[in-house]
Amino acid sequence: MKANVIVYSQPACPPCEFTKMFLKDNHIEFVEKNIKSDPSARKELMQTYNAFSTPVIVINGEAIIGFDQEKITSLLKIK
Repeated sequence: MKANVIVYSQPACPPCEFTKMFLKDNHIEFVEKNIKSDPSARKELMQTYNAFSTPVIVINGEAIIGFDQEKITSLLKIK
């Protein structure tokens, strides 16, 4: 089953860039939501996930605040 992955990010955010690179390197497709250029994404991030910083990675509905490689790997079943 293909995972549903969303990455909330913003420009000039090294952890955001690292997260996206990690997902790409592992051939994981994701939707990026830039909270600086998309006010609705910022509002969604704050209201739905009670988060105010990036990156926030949502995998099949489960939010991970910040880059947590162990948790991302576990949820995506990456070896």
